[in-house]
Amino acid sequence: MSSAPHPSKVAVVLAAGKGTRMISEVPKVLHRACGRPLLAWVLDAARAAGCERLLVVVGYGADQVRAEFAGASDIVWVDQREQLGTGHALLQARAAVAGAARLLVLSGDVPLVSPETLGRLAAAAEQGWGAVGVATVDAPGALGRVVDDGHGRLRRIVEARDALPDELAIRRINTGLYALPAPDVFDRLERLTPDNAQGELYLTDAVTGAARAGERVALVEVDNVEEALGVNDRLELARVHERLTERKIARLTRDGTTFLAPGRVTLDAGVEVGPDSVVHADVTLLGSTTIGAGVVVHAGAWLRDCQVDDNTVIEPYSVLDGAVVGRDCRVGPFARLRPGTVLGDGARVGNFVEVKNARLGVGAKANHLAYLGDAEIGAGANIGAGVVTCNYDGVAKHRTEIGERAFVGSDTMLVAPVRVGADAMTGAGSVITRDVPDEALAVERAPTRVVRGWSRRRRGRSGEE
Repeated sequence: MSSAPHPSKVAVVLAAGKGTRMISEVPKVLHRACGRPLLAWVLDAARAAGCERLLVVVGYGADQVRAEFAGASDIVWVDQREQLGTGHALLQARAAVAGAARLLVLSGDVPLVSPETLGRLAAAAEQGWGAVGVATVDAPGALGRVVDDGHGRLRRIVEARDALPDELAIRRINTGLYALPAPDVFDRLERLTPDNAQGELYLTDAVTGAARAGERVALVEVDNVEEALGVNDRLELARVHERLTERKIARLTRDGTTFLAPGRVTLDAGVEVGPDSVVHADVTLLGSTTIGAGVVVHAGAWLRDCQVDDNTVIEPYSVLDGAVVGRDCRVGPFARLRPGTVLGDGARVGNFVEVKNARLGVGAKANHLAYLGDAEIGAGANIGAGVVTCNYDGVAKHRTEIGERAFVGSDTMLVAPVRVGADAMTGAGSVITRDVPDEALAVERAPTRVVRGWSRRRRGRSGEE
């Protein structure tokens, strides 16, 4: 006789609420912590816990939520058109489950939940009807209280608004994490009535009903109560953001990165930093930024979606956005690298230099007060202080090409489209409007005119002595 097939493990994430206390038109689950929407953290935990399918119940701002996760092909979206409680939200997923399954049910605003905890819930549920994640806290507040039977099984869950005084004294709380059987849990949800202070269908009533009917509902202690931290206001959002950032920094530190002031660094989940790199205080690393080995990022630097290769130094208060920086480079202080910037190995971009959609070859230098936009700058070229590539004519952008080992004198205006050849030079203060051949010198200056006695005569005209 063949055994019954093992039910599939399906995550049902309840993400329908607006989050009134957030004071925001943005759906609560789209608020970001450590650079990612809250819902993204929850979905990743469910995937890592081995869920074969992901069902997300959405209501308020459903189109926004779907759009944010448009690239995730493994999500099945379930609409909850009226927000009538957690039980009603889960019930909307019945048709999408369509068969026997073990449901991992969790909220979309608990970004600290771990795959390990979800795995423990699922394992405990295999020994009976289902399982509930619980935690013991000093100040339960408005959280639901859990009453057990003295043998590690559930007797009932009571919401704080409906609890009696002796029940409010209980310190064991419901974390809102469940492993439940389908279709049985849906049958129980359909029999619920909204007989409570909120006038809603509580999922906890269905779970309590199963326990009262003699089903074994295991209680799984969540060792780190922070895993159950939901986000209901901006302070709680800041709290989980801080925890996620701490986790990321701890992982990078274990892998060999030094953070001199970890509590004063902002970084997103997608950031990677190589071994022997040093990150100073007040640095911000965002998006998909990757930093190689032996890099030093000094105080106040801000990087987003950048690639920085080994042994480069980012000096204080530099801003890099969408830039690619090679090995052994030096950037800043107070430099700005805008999208499309590529620095070859050993390049130097100094103080108050702005680079946009430009490529500097190996060893090229622009050390002071320059603007290099829409340019190709050859290896070993030297760009003097105050140089500007005049790339915009009021209608279109044009490119400037500077050859290898060229020397562009201070305050040269390069009116694009224009080329300065390899080993060519421009005189300081020149306005270059025509191509400069290789190895040539281009100078564009009006002759200096000296008018002797000018100041004395000027004072005379103004009546001054």
